[in-house]
Amino acid sequence: MANTIRDNKQLSRYEMEIDGQIAFVTYIQTPGVITFVHEEVPKELSGHGAGTALARGVLDIIRANGNKVIPKCPFIAAYMRHHKETRDLLADPTYLETHASK
Repeated sequence: MANTIRDNKQLSRYEMEIDGQIAFVTYIQTPGVITFVHEEVPKELSGHGAGTALARGVLDIIRANGNKVIPKCPFIAAYMRHHKETRDLLADPTYLETHASK
């Protein structure tokens, strides 16, 4: 799934448009750290990999920008638990172990 992710700074969210639908993840930004709060994928896109593509894409953007992550969003946290290569992006290396998955 090759979709462009854009940073909608006005709404504090990264967005990915697929077939006219918008999947997004909201965030809070502080210097050097992005806290992901909530990911939402329209039900029409559910089960087609849109959430995973969005998670992978936003983490790639964070890496490219040299920022760190606090994954309060359960989907982003689950993605990072399953993809150990993203763990270096954690602002707190113990975050995933100290915050139970939901």
